[in-house]
Amino acid sequence: MFARVLSGTVYGVEGHLVQVEVDISPGLPFFEIVGLPDAAVRESRDRVRTALRNAGFPFPTGRLVVNLAPADLPKAGPACDLAIALGILAASGQLPQERVQRLCAVGELSLDGAVRGVPGVLSIALAAAEAGLEVVVPAASYGEAQLVPGLRAVAVGSLREAVDWLRGAAEPAPVRGAELAAPAEPGDEEDLADVRGQAMAKRALELTAAGGHNLLMLGPPGVGKTMLARRLVGILPPLDPMEYVDVCRIYSIAGLLHADPVRHRRRPFRAPHHSATRAGLLGGLRGTPGEVSLADHGVLFLDEVNEFSRPVLEALRQPLEEGVVVLARLPRPLRFPARFTLVAAANPCPCGYYGDPHRECRCPPHLVAAYQRRLSGPLADRIDLHVELTTPSWAELSGQAASPTSAEVRARVLAAREIQARRFRDLAIRTNARMDAALVRRFCRLDARTETLLRTAAERWRLSARALVRVLKVARTIADLAGSEHIRPPHLQEALAFRPAPAGASGGQGDHIHSLTAGGGAR
Repeated sequence: MFARVLSGTVYGVEGHLVQVEVDISPGLPFFEIVGLPDAAVRESRDRVRTALRNAGFPFPTGRLVVNLAPADLPKAGPACDLAIALGILAASGQLPQERVQRLCAVGELSLDGAVRGVPGVLSIALAAAEAGLEVVVPAASYGEAQLVPGLRAVAVGSLREAVDWLRGAAEPAPVRGAELAAPAEPGDEEDLADVRGQAMAKRALELTAAGGHNLLMLGPPGVGKTMLARRLVGILPPLDPMEYVDVCRIYSIAGLLHADPVRHRRRPFRAPHHSATRAGLLGGLRGTPGEVSLADHGVLFLDEVNEFSRPVLEALRQPLEEGVVVLARLPRPLRFPARFTLVAAANPCPCGYYGDPHRECRCPPHLVAAYQRRLSGPLADRIDLHVELTTPSWAELSGQAASPTSAEVRARVLAAREIQARRFRDLAIRTNARMDAALVRRFCRLDARTETLLRTAAERWRLSARALVRVLKVARTIADLAGSEHIRPPHLQEALAFRPAPAGASGGQGDHIHSLTAGGGAR
């Protein structure tokens, strides 16, 4: 007696269909699961056997073998429990086999026969929809399956309910309140106007939101670096439907569907502690995504970035360049999306007051140099915007100086994003920061005067080729915010103002390229 039921598993963030093949033959009682199962899948034998009996179905005697194909794909977690139980019932003649042939069943079985939710249902549902299958999912996971357009999903609360539906005896009870999210109310986010002063940093934050650029804020403690970073989400455009599905896939696999990005359709904001490990940042531990993937389509904020270990920071190079994390694993590499915007904040020295005109720094010079070297040159070169914050004046702190609100900045950001949407409508990217060298040559053309300015900056400050490309990307975003089709000298001047001078070039380490600008940048 043989039966086949489809189920699914998740590897990385991709859902894969699994053929659950059940064979029952005469012999001594024996129950084995093969096909590269992990410990949780092997434990399905006891869960399925007990759930069938407690749900009122006789467990077949004899030699029972369950094969999970393809055999070279690792299977993890209890997602195949329901399919294994239905396959046993079909192979033993208790369920019509034709009813389960074009069905993908996902769910964990409890010992009393209830069907529990499992991580990664959305990824499996996407794979099932691509294959034209119908899915049976736990009632707790029905909201995820509803996100897949054109997919017929049936929610069941127990094994008995699933069998009754397959036999045609009864329809499953409707699931109420299964929607994952309620849209956030406007104005719920923290407002940019709460941060006093720091006009240059606020401008950098606007450019970060408009073009998806990475940002590094350097300054003494208490000047508003963390406050600024937390208000970036409030000026970013809302998630579109496809981005929301991408976020839900990752958070489903991580078991975080209750988190704000999913519940309120906000862009993710992740702020890992500086003690985070490489696995915690990149993912891969037991196949789960890391912080860079949880920040996909959102913001990854590294506060006190110089306190992170050097190997952890260097691991960010590939995600920053390619928007994906690839981890070498056997038998297949693990891939996690990582299309995040990096915002980093740092003190200039261990005590935080190096270069501060109001407070004396007591750190020895060699400690200051070692502290600043934690952020390597190649990694700093991948950050588009560098801004130095200073202690605000009393007039700024007392609220006498005008400050833009998040709503005002968001309106300008949305207008710039609309321009980029039209520019990249036939391409796979959406923001200026994601342009490669060929697209920079295509969309960042300079007239003779502007090109002369760039050449002068490159020669005087010995900018790397990567730095020049990133300057052009930022200039393109500044032009978009200004509504200009072409990059003009003021746009390039402002972009250069956010670029640090390389160590050893004229101006000294940590200085910014203001000597080529009029008043420190165009507005």
